[in-house]
Amino acid sequence: MTLTIIDTFGFLFRNFYALPPLKSKKGTPTGMITGFMNFIASLGKDFPTDYVVFTLDSKEKETFRKEIFKDYKANRPEAPEDLKVQLPIAIDLIKEMGFKMIEIPGYESDDIIASLAKKAASQGIKVKIVSHDKDMYQLIDDDKIVIFDPIKKIEINEEKCMEKFGVHPKDFRDFQALVGDSSDNIPGVKGVGVKTAAKLINQYQTLENIYEHIDEIKGALKKKLIEGKENAFLSRELVTLKTDLFDKNLNLEEFKYPEYNPILKVADKLIDLDITSIIERVKKEGLFIKTKEPNTQIEFEAVLIEDEKELFEVINSIPKDAIVAFDTETNSLENPEIVGFSFAWEEKRAYYVPINHFYLGVGKQIDESKAIEAIKELFKRKIVGHNLKFDLKMLRKYGVYLEPFSDTMILAWIIDPDSPVGLDSVAKRYLNHQNIKFKEIIGKKKDFSEVPIEEATKYAAEDALISLKLYPVLTKRLWDEVKWDLENIEIPFINLLIDMENEGIKLDIEYMNELKEKITKKLNELTKEIYELAGSEFNIKSPKQLSHILFEVLKLPAKKKTKTGYSTDEKVLNSLKNAHPIMPKLLEYRKLDKLLSTYVIPLSEYAKKDPNHKIYTNFVQTGTATGRLSSKNPNLQNIPTSTDINIRNAFVAQKEFVSLDYSQIELRLLAHFSEDSHLIEAFLNDKDIHLETAVKIFGAQNAKEYRSVAKSINFGLIYGMGPKKLSETINVSTKEAKEFIEKYFASFPTVKTFIEKTKLEAREKGYVETLFKRRRFFDFASANARTIANFEREAVNTIFQGSAADIIKKAMIEIKNRFPNSKMILQIHDELIFEIDSKDEAYEYQKIMQEVVKLKVPLKVGISFGKRWGELK
Repeated sequence: MTLTIIDTFGFLFRNFYALPPLKSKKGTPTGMITGFMNFIASLGKDFPTDYVVFTLDSKEKETFRKEIFKDYKANRPEAPEDLKVQLPIAIDLIKEMGFKMIEIPGYESDDIIASLAKKAASQGIKVKIVSHDKDMYQLIDDDKIVIFDPIKKIEINEEKCMEKFGVHPKDFRDFQALVGDSSDNIPGVKGVGVKTAAKLINQYQTLENIYEHIDEIKGALKKKLIEGKENAFLSRELVTLKTDLFDKNLNLEEFKYPEYNPILKVADKLIDLDITSIIERVKKEGLFIKTKEPNTQIEFEAVLIEDEKELFEVINSIPKDAIVAFDTETNSLENPEIVGFSFAWEEKRAYYVPINHFYLGVGKQIDESKAIEAIKELFKRKIVGHNLKFDLKMLRKYGVYLEPFSDTMILAWIIDPDSPVGLDSVAKRYLNHQNIKFKEIIGKKKDFSEVPIEEATKYAAEDALISLKLYPVLTKRLWDEVKWDLENIEIPFINLLIDMENEGIKLDIEYMNELKEKITKKLNELTKEIYELAGSEFNIKSPKQLSHILFEVLKLPAKKKTKTGYSTDEKVLNSLKNAHPIMPKLLEYRKLDKLLSTYVIPLSEYAKKDPNHKIYTNFVQTGTATGRLSSKNPNLQNIPTSTDINIRNAFVAQKEFVSLDYSQIELRLLAHFSEDSHLIEAFLNDKDIHLETAVKIFGAQNAKEYRSVAKSINFGLIYGMGPKKLSETINVSTKEAKEFIEKYFASFPTVKTFIEKTKLEAREKGYVETLFKRRRFFDFASANARTIANFEREAVNTIFQGSAADIIKKAMIEIKNRFPNSKMILQIHDELIFEIDSKDEAYEYQKIMQEVVKLKVPLKVGISFGKRWGELK
């Protein structure tokens, strides 16, 4: 059981300064309240809790600390007027939502928190404190009391206290006594900083012990400590939190988390304040605040089926319109073979069918051919699963094909694309259920085939049952507008990806061997030249040894220091490329070594596993928050495009490749969403958009010269690039970069309006939407200024990158529907690569891609052909 204690004013103050100054139509400031309500909405999602209480500072100005030290908190500035207006509104909202609030005359919120925490811990309750006040660190007691950081969404325990301050929580009061606290005007010992204080505390543990051994301390530090002794003991008294304000055990029922979503209780008040998006969010996503610690109390019967007749009787008893959750167990993730399968359609029962378990004394199992026949019969129902792509791809080897009804991994990703989507994580997040861990069931066994059937039954049946239970829970959280995308794009996309992965792409092993030989020879030459320029031999790949050569032997100016020495990362080496003849050699060595170790050797090893020397990548549908596909094992989306060492030329077609690449799709989406007349006119007339931009910013006479700069600005703004980043990209001063951006916005005013509107809506709603209404959520309520800036950049980028992902996915589906036998090989973000027999068919693909959606500007798709990937333009 968990009690969450929220430092009310501390949290609200922080929200006020972190969030923009929003106002209602009536002029009431609402920024802080909006952030606070977003926090309430995300509270249960971010960490589970059973009880919640809000603590308040005493309204009385004279507290016991003021009596001890009249200047306590004397330097606190007057609260801004907008904050004063919002605080009572927030307090009323807390009351009306039904949360318990505690205020004790003469005491601060910190003392109430400390007393509540200690008392709850003594009653066997785990405590999480939501506060940014470092005074709370003295309360940390691992497994009993932790601090929760709502920005990073992490628990701060003893280890993190040590990492940050260098002292244990039990010693934190004495540590604070030395360093003081300027925010509360606590003096500490003048001239003693964090590192010195930590060193003293770790050596002597307490203030008393420090002063008992004062003669062991020498020099200026001794003098500071002697002069500051009175302040040190005063400071410790001031920072020490009261832990005895509650004599009796806490009545935890008073703090119980509301069962009815508390936000809906204050809907009218929020509407009056024009904070409506959060109400929509609660209603459409079905946000349900009450949570519990994950448990394993979802009780069900795990039924083992080892008799063929019983298996078909059970399957035939399932109604044809039933939703059935399905999962397979295999002996591997790479080239898997079936070991067994599980399924569930009833509330409290799931079944496991063993097929290929293999160990001494293994029991009765279902014959593989009969099991496959049973699966085909089962698949006449509405099948759901979690990561069905894996199961269905594996079953293709057995002649089984299925159009899935739904996939709970995809549902979880659509609902929250930034959170983990593995079954264990999703079960914990939405069902408060802790699944049996795979590593617990597998132990030291070679693979799942060696797991005893009895153990496998419970594990596998649970996976099916949890998928079944997740389906309605997740479906309820979908908003209406995204259902078309789910049903028409994301679910059909599963089989399309399987088709792509099974096609594979052939690698020219001989070509790769020649590349390996060529690169190795050049690396050997470079090694000798580097040794000569360095004056000695050393391990070029060792950052430590390279740092020694560059900054101690050759005396080059060091740029950046790390814990282990001076940095030799790529940015540092590039900044020194003209500082010494050795630098270009080192940069070339690193480039070639990366090509060899990251691409040439690993790709060759992948290809050699296949008799046809084909490489089969794995496309991940739920791997990015924007909706883009990612590729792994191996990643074929990041194969270098360089022409001097052309790795892409190693990939060869049986007959011919065609590349179909959306031209400037994100800029076209910028024109569409912003409705900027200049951008729209340029695209409608098929003008060079970068040249047009250069004309607007730099004038017609300088346009050609500055086209590349204009290109960087065009794409940089989509990715949220500011003046500093732009200045680094185009090698100008930050001041010049800022001027370029200002000129751009002056030339395309509606673009700036759209970007600012997007940022504002993201803050107000807590999400942005792509073209096909997929949403990406941002927790502005728990963000600091830096995180807010990142969220704003990501929000703008998500609209363009996410919408581009929507469009190409729809195009891929339509091509596959029109041309079922098409051989789609790769998708590299805005580009598709096919193996083709006829160029006529390729032009049909191009037409589909260009007409797949209607925007305010035309979509344009470049087309090129080649026998090798590297020949495609």
